[in-house]
Amino acid sequence: MDWSSPESRPPANGFRWRVALVVAVSVAAAVGLATQPPMPQRQSYHHFADQRHLLGVPNLCDVASNMPFLVVGVWGLLALRRGPAEGGPCLDARLRGPWLAFFAGVALTCFGSTYYHLAPDDGRLFWDRLPMTVAFMSLFAVVLGERLGPGVGAALFVPLLAVGAYSVLYWRVTDDLRLYYYVQFYSLLALPLVLLLFPARYTRTADLVAALGWYVLAKVLEDADARIFERTGHVVSGHTLKHLAAAAGAYWILRMLRRRRPLSEPPGLSEGL
Repeated sequence: MDWSSPESRPPANGFRWRVALVVAVSVAAAVGLATQPPMPQRQSYHHFADQRHLLGVPNLCDVASNMPFLVVGVWGLLALRRGPAEGGPCLDARLRGPWLAFFAGVALTCFGSTYYHLAPDDGRLFWDRLPMTVAFMSLFAVVLGERLGPGVGAALFVPLLAVGAYSVLYWRVTDDLRLYYYVQFYSLLALPLVLLLFPARYTRTADLVAALGWYVLAKVLEDADARIFERTGHVVSGHTLKHLAAAAGAYWILRMLRRRRPLSEPPGLSEGL
């Protein structure tokens, strides 16, 4: 689909004020967080509820529950091998790089999180968080590209990746999580705002909203780690369920990518995974 043609560009009416609103929210969030005192990593974070040593593997449930990230990530990378003309996912060629980086980040999260949960500490947590920021920032670039124009997403892709990686490195060097929190949680605020303010070029926006819902659920489950472990009779912990919910969110994005069509196409052409 040629988005460089005049008829496929975003509507000019109100476009600038909508961009200004997103920028204003971004700046306000950054200033608000910058005015807070440094936020060190709580060492209690590493003390997860389910610490069972099973089958010779420490923290087995939190370790094994990372496998869905690898499955979804590799599945997405394989799906992107074919272009739309060959029956592959429907996307603009200029945004193929961010899409590839998103699914690569999801796949690598499996290895980073597994490494961390085998022996949780700050040093290993760095390798858990790094691939997650790759996925977050790549998805942000994709959404900006598909709503504001593919040139915007392509231009911001590398800077967003750099900011995401720097936020993790900054935390590791300074023990200050403010920038990392901005990168992670601002995207949860900005993505729905962008979806609301700018027109869609594809069907199945609801799937992307559902994926964000899965991620919100993952954060809720993470916060309820010990309570869920207790209430399930030590069968499963909130953190284990958090991994599964986050992977479900990534799968929902893959599902959207495979099923969606340009809005100019007639309905009824979607095909299930």
